[in-house]
Amino acid sequence: MGKSIKRNNSLASVLVCIALLAGLVYASFPVFWMFFCSLKSNTEIFSLPPKLLPKMFTLSAYKAIFSNSIKLRYFFNSYFVALSVTFLTLIIGILAGYAFSRFSFIGKKFLNIFIITTQTIPPITLLIPYFGMLVSFRLYNTYFALIFTYMVFTLPYAVLMMTGYFNTLPKELDEAVLVDGGSCFLALWKVLVPVSIPGIIATGVYTFLLSWNEFLFALTLTKTNEMRTVPIGIQQLMGQHAYEWNEMMAMSLLGCLPVLLMYLFAQRYFLDGMTAGSVKS
Repeated sequence: MGKSIKRNNSLASVLVCIALLAGLVYASFPVFWMFFCSLKSNTEIFSLPPKLLPKMFTLSAYKAIFSNSIKLRYFFNSYFVALSVTFLTLIIGILAGYAFSRFSFIGKKFLNIFIITTQTIPPITLLIPYFGMLVSFRLYNTYFALIFTYMVFTLPYAVLMMTGYFNTLPKELDEAVLVDGGSCFLALWKVLVPVSIPGIIATGVYTFLLSWNEFLFALTLTKTNEMRTVPIGIQQLMGQHAYEWNEMMAMSLLGCLPVLLMYLFAQRYFLDGMTAGSVKS
């Protein structure tokens, strides 16, 4: 009986591993295809029958990107905008989340409902009003236009995320600081924020990802190559008569790296205990 149970458990484990391996291959195949296409010539990509590995490896697509100052500017713009949005969103989200979690004030319930309601509005419906507003304020085709616009969509999520995260932390943590003569500001930044690192990183990764991948507003609110971002730069490789597929694949792969590395190095924080070392109530 015991051997039969062990055999069934072993068979189930093998089947689970096979299913996970199949899922891994299915999910990662487009990335490998993109990588090997970036190492092919533009004509070889359309060879029939299609082949995963190129006949001759070439770095011409990457050379064309790194030797072009405009294409490098796309990456700079994306990094600058995404990092700025992430930093500002986290600062405001932490402060607002702490206020909603620890204090009672007039209009708190209404503000909570308003923040949740903003998440139900399709961003595309705001495109024309934002465009007109930014043109009127002479902010069109500026970094501020992109940063301000993206924060409108990232802040509600950040506030909700940080409020929920702070709600899971016992109030004894910041009350202990207040008893010792500290301020609410000190309790937030010296006690709650270090304990909330997993939630902060999760919110930051989401914010960075949204800002990095956004296409529609980046296309509408900018007009010069000096202000374009990576998604727009990839679209610019689609010419009227020909597409630079190998460069598109190379830029797409380089555009994936920041998010991939971010998940790779930050994943352990998602598994950390929320209240490790906190006071038990």
